[in-house]
Amino acid sequence: MDKLTLYILTFNCARNPVDIDLFAAHFFHALPHTVTSAPDLIALSLQELAPIAYAFLGGSYLTPYFTSFRQVVDRAAARRWEDAQYVTVSEDHVGMTGLMVFARSDVAGRIASVQTAGVGLGLQQMGNKGAVGARLGWSLESGTGTGTVPLTFVAAHLAPAEDAVERRNEDWRGIVERLVFTTTTTNHEEDSERAALLGSSTGEGDREGEAEGVFTAGYLFLAGDLNYRTSNTLPQTADFARFPQLDADESSPLHYSRLLRDDQLTREREKDRCFQGLTEAPISFPPTYKYKLGARDPRQWKFVHSRWPSWCDRILYLDPSAGGPATATVTPCRYDVLPLFPTSDHRAVALAAAVVLRSVQAGPSDSESAPATDVQQPQQQPAAPFPIDRDWKRKREEARRKELVVGGLAYLGLTWEGRRILVGMVIGGLGAWFVLRSMLSV
Repeated sequence: MDKLTLYILTFNCARNPVDIDLFAAHFFHALPHTVTSAPDLIALSLQELAPIAYAFLGGSYLTPYFTSFRQVVDRAAARRWEDAQYVTVSEDHVGMTGLMVFARSDVAGRIASVQTAGVGLGLQQMGNKGAVGARLGWSLESGTGTGTVPLTFVAAHLAPAEDAVERRNEDWRGIVERLVFTTTTTNHEEDSERAALLGSSTGEGDREGEAEGVFTAGYLFLAGDLNYRTSNTLPQTADFARFPQLDADESSPLHYSRLLRDDQLTREREKDRCFQGLTEAPISFPPTYKYKLGARDPRQWKFVHSRWPSWCDRILYLDPSAGGPATATVTPCRYDVLPLFPTSDHRAVALAAAVVLRSVQAGPSDSESAPATDVQQPQQQPAAPFPIDRDWKRKREEARRKELVVGGLAYLGLTWEGRRILVGMVIGGLGAWFVLRSMLSV
């Protein structure tokens, strides 16, 4: 059966540029060494990608940050495989949250369409917290069915703080209601360039104005700093002794598995309060947050005492098959944490997985009478837990205008280049005032 191999990584950059060589050296840490071929697709979920001024203004201000991660992927692939090269399929952001999707160059031509979507989840629905999505239409080769398989990748950053569980659940609802993909027929030069690069179309012929949420037929992978903690309150001095220890045995109360039992995300999912229908591979790695910034010694876990060590950084997925492991269409190969990088207080998390390529259909299945062993039976569109907000587009446009204002003010007040411009404006204004005053006094 035809399968697609994926490598999905989430990382909170803490608004700092990454060490490209160091990151590249550990990038494929979660890819088993028994895997001899490069993944077909790579998706990067990036939170706090850049300072708020650059992130809110966007455009060329974010180019160096995205470029760094393109170089990470290129160097990481070159280190492990001689002939593996990747092309950028999608690169987008909403405020400080970014999503990059790469395809191996020899299979990129099978991408028939690319759609993107974004939603702000922060203050006034701005992008200090938010989610950005990319939906790829993967063409099926002969022998595996007809049509395309939708592959949806979502990068997310939800509300922080130990006691903000309900806010995080509401953020998930906001993603379902307002992260909307639209298809339009375009002939823009940018789309033509992308089509030439991928050897495919980018949605030409789609019905204009058709809107779809994150739940659709096909596959959904959601990765990000979801910010769920291991306690509803801040740690007290007496709690520090309960923090996980690196050398603790599995039977010890200081082994990280004891703390994992208090994971808010697991609890909320089990009570069907968030991420309805999504699955997560078993966690067998230590907390991903909050480490002391600048820590370099991998033999020590230097947790900040003001926050509970938690598994904030997660990767969830929607398996279209609900019949159990025998019919599962998503196969996790490895779900693991990367080494601690000194530029962030988070550890990156990655998932290596394979998905079965099958034809999909949006409505109820007409093939219920087909034999249970028919592996080519179409996948059905899953039911969304919340309806799409009909006002999603206006809300996003209003929030984007606010982001530009906030970003402009932050640029002038918080960046060196902005301050120089501001000082120049003040000096120029004062000079003009003195000149005008001297002219009027003559």
